[in-house]
This record gives sequence, C-alpha cells and structure tokens, in this order.
Amino acid sequence: MRPTQALRGGGGDAPIGKFNKYLGGWGSFGGMKQKGIITYGVSPNRQNPLAGTGHDAIFNTFRRFSAQVGYWAPPMIAGYYIMNWAIERNEYLNSKAGHAEFGGHDE
Repeated sequence: MRPTQALRGGGGDAPIGKFNKYLGGWGSFGGMKQKGIITYGVSPNRQNPLAGTGHDAIFNTFRRFSAQVGYWAPPMIAGYYIMNWAIERNEYLNSKAGHAEFGGHDE
C-alpha cells in the first residue's frame, strides 16, 4: 500500500508554500546552507550537571534576598509593631485598670 503525500517524509513535487515550492521538512526550509556556524558538544558522560550548585545556592540566594528585603521587611516590621500595640491596648482596655479609667467606654 502506498502512503499518502501528507504521510511521506518529503515529496519534492508537493506544491506547498507561497510560490508553489516545497519548503522542506522540519529544520530545512529550502533556504541556503548556513556557513560559519560552529557547534560544539560534550558527551553526557563527561558533563557534571551539579557543577557549582552549592556555591550558586549560597551566593545567589543571598543576592536575591538582599535585593528584595527592602520591599517586604519594612511592612512586616510596621505590621508587627502595630499588631503588638493593638494587642497590648486591647488587653489594657479589657483589664480592671482599663475599666476603671474609661468606665467601660473606649476613647
């Protein structure tokens, strides 16, 4: 059985493209060959995928933390002191001394 034109890997006579020219398969679209491109490769058994991860984990984490701490630390500190003041104020107003000073009414 003969496969259809779409299932074949190529087909130089298939009229596809703007000027009825087959553009080529994946990765070769009918253009000129590239010159001057050099590709280097390293075999998988010669690679070290975890090279420098310990060093980068320490210093990159410090760099990112120091760059962002100015954005979240002041609101956290302000929120802590406001919440601490509110808790102490609530405890005072609900104590015997607070009831004696304000007579059961808040300021």
